[in-house]
Amino acid sequence: MEMITRKVSGVDLVFDAPPSKSYTHRAFIAASLAEGESCIKNPLVSGDTEVTIRALGQMGVHAGHEGDNVRITGCASGPRCLPGQVIDMQNSGTSMRLLLSVALLCQNPVVLTGSPRMKERPIGPLVDALNRLGGRIEYLEKTGFPPVKTGGRLKGGTTVIDGTVSSQFISSVLMAAPCIDDDITLILECEPASRSYLDITCDVIEFFGGIVEREGYTRFHVRCNGRYRARDYPVEGDYSSASYFFAIAAIAGGSVTVRNLNPCSTQGDMAFLAALKGMGCTVCMGPSSVTVERSGDLDGIGVNMSSSPDTVQTLCMVAACARTPTTIRGISHLKFKESDRIRITAEGLRSLGADVEISDDEITIRPSPLHGGSIDPHDDHRTAMSFAVLGTATGTVRVLDAGCVNKSFPGFWDSLKREGLV
Repeated sequence: MEMITRKVSGVDLVFDAPPSKSYTHRAFIAASLAEGESCIKNPLVSGDTEVTIRALGQMGVHAGHEGDNVRITGCASGPRCLPGQVIDMQNSGTSMRLLLSVALLCQNPVVLTGSPRMKERPIGPLVDALNRLGGRIEYLEKTGFPPVKTGGRLKGGTTVIDGTVSSQFISSVLMAAPCIDDDITLILECEPASRSYLDITCDVIEFFGGIVEREGYTRFHVRCNGRYRARDYPVEGDYSSASYFFAIAAIAGGSVTVRNLNPCSTQGDMAFLAALKGMGCTVCMGPSSVTVERSGDLDGIGVNMSSSPDTVQTLCMVAACARTPTTIRGISHLKFKESDRIRITAEGLRSLGADVEISDDEITIRPSPLHGGSIDPHDDHRTAMSFAVLGTATGTVRVLDAGCVNKSFPGFWDSLKREGLV
């Protein structure tokens, strides 16, 4: 499957943001560990979130789709894993990381595995922390990477955890912590990657009755007397996915409104809007929508996007259309995503005429004439969607393997088709 985007200008469009992937994963897990039945309202149904719900099912959790909702009967006494069970996380890094700690709540060992790319995505800092907290996790192939076999049981205590590669290592322990009989304290000695996702994690834990005490992003303490309780939980719209629509306004000029967004969200990818504003766009926040407009020139900026990793590629596409250079910093952890996003983004932009320079932790994009071409997203959903958006400036950007967007945003191409953009 491939899709070709076309050049447009002066747009006036309205889109609906899909539900948040990050909130959906975490709500599924909290509800699964709660006592009673929860209703997750309007969760994201995508490749990644279905991996999580299937994996929880293999751990003894009963969940079923009811229209736009998912009902989950929690197992407050702990997940029930069969001896020798193998759980395939496919290409969902979020599922692998968040559920590894949950697997230590099972009575029996399980094997967590995934796709070839998953076996290249580091998990060592999380395994180290869990083994200090009672786990006996073993690597089955390459040290520091999946697949792994669980062993031992998660216990309370205090440990240092390294979140510089991924904040999901920290979120994983935090999500499982309310289900054990002792408090857990995590000490972060270095600034975590994508730290805003820790705010999302704490938000969901507390909504379902957990108790998290924290000192910024340096210390997290989860109380054992704050057990999860069943709740009806509405999933808010996703700013990561909305960024592609906002970028169309910035690139093509005109106005784009995206509905189903919480203006008071803790999602770090809201920072994308501040970046667009700095480049010359106007941003208007409504009660449940956001409008981005551009009528003048786009100017480059210098910005740190370490807490907004999922919108870095989208911002790169906007930067390629600006009249002055842009430098985006704080991106070293992007090389460990579904693809090496730093390298793949640079190569793709250069193939379309962009002037790009990269280092380990930053990317600089300078003004240069652009043209259409073909983009291989390397099975990375965000690469596919980002370059599709750039096609509204250049015309004729052919995105190969376009179906990979189903990982996070199955309705993406349909949204563009309705507006005649593909």
